[in-house]
Amino acid sequence: MNRSVSALLRSQSATLIAIVVVGTVLLGIASQGDLFSPVGLRTFFQFLAVPILIGLAQMITVAVGQLNLAVGAIGGVAAALSAVLMADVGVPPLLGALVPLVVGALAGLGNGLLVMLTRINGFIVTLATMTILLGAQYALVGTRTVSASNWEPLAAVGKATVAGIPVIFFAAVAVAVVVALAFRFTLTGRQLLASGDNPEAARLAGISNDRSVVVAHTASGLLCGVAALVSLASLPGVNQSVGGDWLLPSFAAPIIGGVALTGGTVAVLGTVLAATVVRLVDTARAEFQLAPAWVNFVIGAVVLGTVALDRVRQVRAERRRGALRAAGPQNVTPVEATR
Repeated sequence: MNRSVSALLRSQSATLIAIVVVGTVLLGIASQGDLFSPVGLRTFFQFLAVPILIGLAQMITVAVGQLNLAVGAIGGVAAALSAVLMADVGVPPLLGALVPLVVGALAGLGNGLLVMLTRINGFIVTLATMTILLGAQYALVGTRTVSASNWEPLAAVGKATVAGIPVIFFAAVAVAVVVALAFRFTLTGRQLLASGDNPEAARLAGISNDRSVVVAHTASGLLCGVAALVSLASLPGVNQSVGGDWLLPSFAAPIIGGVALTGGTVAVLGTVLAATVVRLVDTARAEFQLAPAWVNFVIGAVVLGTVALDRVRQVRAERRRGALRAAGPQNVTPVEATR
């Protein structure tokens, strides 16, 4: 237990925890305590659920060395189709709640199959599907906003709280726990990490890298569908803007959280904490009445800085390993050999 605690304190999560605590205190002071009011807390956690979910969705594809640029487009078209079916066709809300999950999973499966069959990088494939899905979303809702009054039971869930904290936030945390357990304890989770870390070694070990890519994109799409369902429950209506601002936060959360862009790693706790940092930045923008562009500027700068620092650490680690190999086993102490 002491070793686990020590490892946590040295991890990136410890830094993010400190940033969240300090940022929350400073924002609480700047808002004269409004952030800690019942309304302030409910609003903060209500709009934290989606950043957590889309961060996890991106994290899964990054874990296998892929990227998913269609995160927002998948969520947007899933929410739009569900809203139109409930409002215009009369689909019951309970059935309508399943639509985003099915659409998300199918869209992710399509991305994975396209990457596997064409052998084109996921960056290009999801860029193309993003454009297609954005067009589909506009075709579904056009310039109108479909009111949440058409799915009142879902909207009631979005407003529900436990101890003043929205239920949808607890749902997002539950999803994060499931994802963490899946990567830690399931064979599929370990295979995804193996494929992302070293595809050739994974292939020699009997792991299908193609299957890993398809599974990762499908799971990513499913989580986008969950984020779309949360948006349906929490927003006053659905229009073509839903999902439009998801792409940058979806990358920011896992990258700032400590996930390597080269694949082979996950950081669920770090992703959740980084999503909270992103939410704090957005709250600060509203508190100080800054232009929305400042949020993208700050988040983009932090992501760039995080990637640069990670690259510096990788170079230093490679040089250290090279120096140890050059020294030979006779010159390496037992402590150095275990590093």
